[in-house]
Amino acid sequence: MSEMEENYIVSARKYRPSTFSSVVGQKALTATLRNAIATDHLAHAYLFCGGRGVGKTSCARIFAKTINCEHRTPEEDPCNECPSCRAFNENRSLNIIELDAASNNSVDDIRSLVDQVQIPPSDGRYRVFIVDEVHMLSAAAFNAFLKTLEEPPSYVIFILATTEKHKIIPTILSRCQIYDFSRITIADMIDHLEYVASHEGITTERAALNVIARKADGAMRDALSIFDQVAASSRGNITYRSTIENLNVLDSQYYSRLVEAFMAGNVPDALLIYKEVRDRGFDSQFFVNGLAGYLRDLMVARDAKTQSLLDTDDEERRMMAEQGAKLPPEFYYAAMSLCNEADMAYRQASSKTLLVELLLIRLCQQNGPSPTSEADGEGRKLRPIESARPTVSTQSPQPPAPPAPTPQAAGSQQMPQSQPPRSPMPAQTVPQTPAPAPAPARPVFTPQAPAQSTPAAATRPRARSSKHVSLRSAFEEKADNSAASATVAEATPRNRRPITAEGVGALWESYAAARPTLHLLVNTMRQSQPSLGSDTPENLTVCVENQAQVDVLTGEFPTLLAHLRSGLGNDFITITVTINEGASMPTAWSDRELLAHIVDAHPYAADFLRAFKFTL
Repeated sequence: MSEMEENYIVSARKYRPSTFSSVVGQKALTATLRNAIATDHLAHAYLFCGGRGVGKTSCARIFAKTINCEHRTPEEDPCNECPSCRAFNENRSLNIIELDAASNNSVDDIRSLVDQVQIPPSDGRYRVFIVDEVHMLSAAAFNAFLKTLEEPPSYVIFILATTEKHKIIPTILSRCQIYDFSRITIADMIDHLEYVASHEGITTERAALNVIARKADGAMRDALSIFDQVAASSRGNITYRSTIENLNVLDSQYYSRLVEAFMAGNVPDALLIYKEVRDRGFDSQFFVNGLAGYLRDLMVARDAKTQSLLDTDDEERRMMAEQGAKLPPEFYYAAMSLCNEADMAYRQASSKTLLVELLLIRLCQQNGPSPTSEADGEGRKLRPIESARPTVSTQSPQPPAPPAPTPQAAGSQQMPQSQPPRSPMPAQTVPQTPAPAPAPARPVFTPQAPAQSTPAAATRPRARSSKHVSLRSAFEEKADNSAASATVAEATPRNRRPITAEGVGALWESYAAARPTLHLLVNTMRQSQPSLGSDTPENLTVCVENQAQVDVLTGEFPTLLAHLRSGLGNDFITITVTINEGASMPTAWSDRELLAHIVDAHPYAADFLRAFKFTL
């Protein structure tokens, strides 16, 4: 084994930042720390937050080394030459203590750290305690740390680092200056990887480095580790092809070909491309997620304002913009929705390959005219599969006017009814008018004729009530909104099956049982059963005790009325709520009245009162 192989150090360690200038992607944060050092405005506790591999611990080490440096540079970087810097670089400094809270998270570990705090520095100005993964401390350890963290000795500075700030208790957060580290951008990663490659004598392609940077997902340490892996397999020549093969990354060309198949409605080509992906050993769910991401990138690339959201180079951004402009935005909205549905249903699907193939078929059906104008929530209705189309439509489809009637067209169909020569047209279109009307069972208010409802409401007895709330007035108001809506409502067929008190009571009880958490509603419905009208059974009356019960019932009117109408098959049911003011029990008790009621209900209570010489 050669000396070079024995001394090999991974890039993540070899190129770990040693100065603020060498920190990647954190210019604003490092500038703040430099200013604090230059003005000598140092806090006693810092909290560095951010994802993995963004430089939290590295900045903490640089900060600790800099504040103890004897000869700082004008840029407030450590000199790396003074005794303090050399001791730090050789891992023998007694002024910088690092603690891994993931494995030292008990109360005893914190107490040991607190004991070390009492020892002043032998040389230098400060003793710096760096606690990594501080969120792993136990609750008892946090509490044991509070007092020391709030009032440490003047020569002590704490730097806490965490990837999960939300797990730290507020009392710790309030004692620290908090610095949030951002994810490393793709461009910064690529620039740093090119710097490392130039020092290591490795030739690279920028497209390959882009793949590595996207694979790292904002973590510079992960990017350097992946870089070492690809460099080892490619023998110092990192190409795009070798990178995607080594990392088992699906080439974006597959997705580009799929989009071309979608534009042409070519189902066979789409299925064959998917087979190629499966033959290469890629997971189908990974393929679906990648397709959704590629469609999102195409949608973003269509607009020059949003192209900055793409994590790619200029050449690829230009190519995606050209392809993305060939399809309308509506296609991308529907396509991404279909991909999301397939992703959620993937785990429960018994035939996962069939699920993905059906997704591709539906995506091919999204572009181009549909044989029907009606679209459901899952996209267009499927058409017969064709091998290819002679032309490709690049604009959103415009359905023909006759199959897709609009409210304006429906209104115009009423005019020719008075003209005998044009009578055949209404004969074809009038039967389509009631089609979109909702079924009677749906919870939708429908207007009633005033001649049927108003007299009944006026003649119904109002014994023992002074206040009432009725749905009848709401229906009458909706009936008077417009003549056109009233005409349509009268033409709509309605059910009117006979109802019984037993049937109403059963549905009333089932509605209350379906809402166990609404205690006031359940108690009100079980105490107050509806009664049928004397003249018109559909006019139900509910008698309650107070206004609160009125309010809770009226709040449930839309769904309650729909429940009763649907279950009983009668669309003429109405509900009137009345307040009973003739109850024998008072709504409020005085102390004397309450005691008298207890004695009446429980005679033995009188003996108890006499024994203790209580009187009413």
